[in-house]
Amino acid sequence: MRTLEGLNQISSTVIGKAIEVHKALGCGLLESAYRDCLCYELKNEGLEVSKERPVGIAYKDLKIETAYRLDLLVENELVVELKSVEKITDLHRA
Repeated sequence: MRTLEGLNQISSTVIGKAIEVHKALGCGLLESAYRDCLCYELKNEGLEVSKERPVGIAYKDLKIETAYRLDLLVENELVVELKSVEKITDLHRA
């Protein structure tokens, strides 16, 4: 497990690359296009990145193998959830 400083460095890299991708592509594309381009950029930085990583849950005696999927998992520690919206609303500012 990384130190807080290490996670902050990874987070800074992810944010910087997300901004770079957005500046290059602009707005209006599907989330998957931004995800794939960000994944490309992060891998070029030497980071390990998994796309659409399934996550299971257990509820009482029910086991759900793929309850949801993480958009990106960076270095097996940082979860990146991407959103592609036409306009930022109060709902996004939670």
